[in-house]
Amino acid sequence: MATMQRAPKPDPTQDSKSDSKPRVRPPRTTLADRQGLPRGSRPPVKTIAENRSERQNERPKQANIAEQKVGDRLAKRLAAQANCSRSQAEQYIEGGWVRVDGQLIEAVGARVLAHQTIELDKNASLEALEEVTILMHKPVGFDSGEGDNPALLLLDPAKQSIDPNLAGGAAAATRFLQRHFTNLTPTTPLPYEASGLIVFTQDFRIARKLNDDADRVEQECMVQVDAKRALQGPLTEDVIYQALDRLCHGLSFNGIPLPPIKVSIAQHTDKELWLRFAFKGIRPGQIPQMIERVGLRLLAIKRIRIGRIPMGDLAVGEWRYLPIYKRF
Repeated sequence: MATMQRAPKPDPTQDSKSDSKPRVRPPRTTLADRQGLPRGSRPPVKTIAENRSERQNERPKQANIAEQKVGDRLAKRLAAQANCSRSQAEQYIEGGWVRVDGQLIEAVGARVLAHQTIELDKNASLEALEEVTILMHKPVGFDSGEGDNPALLLLDPAKQSIDPNLAGGAAAATRFLQRHFTNLTPTTPLPYEASGLIVFTQDFRIARKLNDDADRVEQECMVQVDAKRALQGPLTEDVIYQALDRLCHGLSFNGIPLPPIKVSIAQHTDKELWLRFAFKGIRPGQIPQMIERVGLRLLAIKRIRIGRIPMGDLAVGEWRYLPIYKRF
């Protein structure tokens, strides 16, 4: 029988590195390379709408579970598991108390497979869900209602803020549910170029008060004007106080005399001049026209209060639920 011969062991005294060729690393592939851009350039910034669309596409699991066409009805399985009626099971699902394989399911008609795990929240309740009202700090460049860039795009869980003065603390905050973002009525619109507090609501009573009875609800806005120049020459103290007097009394809008409003200086430095407006029955375009009529140069408008509800510490782009015990 032929025997196999082992290959001779390398001589440790010889330097094997001297004969080896140096390893050349391939150039690192950057994000710009992957997107076909010149090396060293930055990829274009995506809009909020594009980012939201991508996030929705990256979260197909819940949609797949909610849209499964095979398997048993989730309500049927839950009713048997929780020893409750089918209608009660549907209430639990609609209330956002049910998870399938760890994912929150709010669709009553969802189907589940035999191997999927159903969990009912230990704090589950059959109480009817309240209609929600949402407060938002609208940034400049967004439409309050429908438009090319609606502020509704900013209603993302990552942008939710909890009111630090909420009775009961964070534990008492309204739970985030997808159903809260259906049938929302935009109220108290702001111009595209303005920022500040806007309101979306599912409650027809609040929508009626803020839309139909807007003349009875006081609003407060901060208005920035040029601190150095007026429309006609430099801005002096006399020009400022004459403008304040005319803003408070004696102006008209679209040919209709305006009722007296409250205007005061909120902040005045060498670089900034902010005026505080408090009034009822504001009309689109009213503030810019008033500022121009008194000879000042408008720079920015930010609404900070509607009725008894202040914007508070909401950062630009953030939103929060209005507690049910608060009223405008």
